[in-house]
Amino acid sequence: MPNILTRLAQTIESRKDEGDKKSYAAKLFKRGPEKCAEKFGEEAVEAIIAAAKGDKKNLTEEAADVIFHLLVMLSSCDVKFKAVLQELERREGKSGLVEKSERKNK
Repeated sequence: MPNILTRLAQTIESRKDEGDKKSYAAKLFKRGPEKCAEKFGEEAVEAIIAAAKGDKKNLTEEAADVIFHLLVMLSSCDVKFKAVLQELERREGKSGLVEKSERKNK
């Protein structure tokens, strides 16, 4: 059974070509990848502020918004969530420093 992030990514992807006026994701898609990226950035800043203030409840809520908007942005740029998961799997078990060094050497 797919996890919540996979299900959410699938739902967001299904909204991409809809004209559903009740779908927030569909409205973002109509505004284009730039607006989707801008919204992701706004949500990330809100999460940073909540973290800096030590507001765990608000940070939890903002983190959910960040993840949602990340998935919308990825979809708007035709990047599949599955590809991101595969990249994470590729990196699994590697030191972040080693993985980053390997990317620089490519």
